Amino acid sequence: MASGLVALLDDVAVLARAAAASVDDIGAAAAKAGAKAAGVVVDDAAVTPQYVRSLASERELPIIKRIAIGSLRNKFLIILPAVLLLSQFVPWLLTPILMLGGAYLCYEGAEKVWAKVAHHGAHGAGEEKVLDENTLVSGAVRTDLILSAEIMVIALNEVIAEAFWSRLVILAVVALVITVLVYGVVALIVRMDDAGLRLAQLSGAAASFGRGLVRAMPVVLTVLTVVGTAAMLWVGGHILLVGADELGLHFLYGAVHHVEEAAHDATGVLGGLLGWLVNTVASAILGLIVGALVVLVMTLTLHRRKPKAVATAGMTGTDEIIPATPHGAARRGDAPADGAPRP
Repeated sequence: MASGLVALLDDVAVLARAAAASVDDIGAAAAKAGAKAAGVVVDDAAVTPQYVRSLASERELPIIKRIAIGSLRNKFLIILPAVLLLSQFVPWLLTPILMLGGAYLCYEGAEKVWAKVAHHGAHGAGEEKVLDENTLVSGAVRTDLILSAEIMVIALNEVIAEAFWSRLVILAVVALVITVLVYGVVALIVRMDDAGLRLAQLSGAAASFGRGLVRAMPVVLTVLTVVGTAAMLWVGGHILLVGADELGLHFLYGAVHHVEEAAHDATGVLGGLLGWLVNTVASAILGLIVGALVVLVMTLTLHRRKPKAVATAGMTGTDEIIPATPHGAARRGDAPADGAPRP
């Protein structure tokens, strides 16, 4: 009996060592896969703060929490099952689906650029479109769906040779860690001004640092908005560039890669950086062109219906489709209670 117990303990020890080695392997694979997706993670962190810029301070963290929960739903309920099943049974569909997502990102970025250009100087300095929280969250979660899909597909490519269940665990770890990282950083960014205000109430160097932080945060958020828009165009364009190459359209990717290699070889120690910049700028230009074409098509088709609807409402004497004062604006003091425009 003693020898049987010793043998059983030996078996348990062997299983424990195998489990520990498996955990180590999964951790290493998850770290490698996450590192490959680091560029898109930065883009995700840059895009998200723009969604809470116009909100009251006390609503920023709740909205970020809602977006983070939506991001987890995207990853675990939509993307993870989809990429695992597609990679297992129809892996050739991954690239076209990802390219559709890339085109959507290009559209989002180009639409923001067009809105900025077309409305520049057209409105008073104090006018800004106010969106309700549900609209903000749904827009952020839609954009997150594309960025998260890119992250997960990049991670999948690093572990495609693993068994199905290993891929599942690794991608789940990547999804959880990246979501916590991205939205943790976003929460810190948007709350920096509050930290600055608290420091400013102290004395000495801490107060000076707090005041400087408060003054700097509007600039930081503006820069992040610009970076976020550029990131949409860059990531979307890069998805299309690489996807077209994988589908057999090599000329565009080949041209960009040739210029990238030339810049890399001609600039010595800065070659890696300049080569990356060439690829990034080329991807962003492609993203802007594709996005502009999609915006043009949307403007000539779907968006044209809105002015017609407004004109019809004017002729019939109805005004239901005219945007009303945002819900709760009168209570917040953003608009007079009688609905009249602010002076």
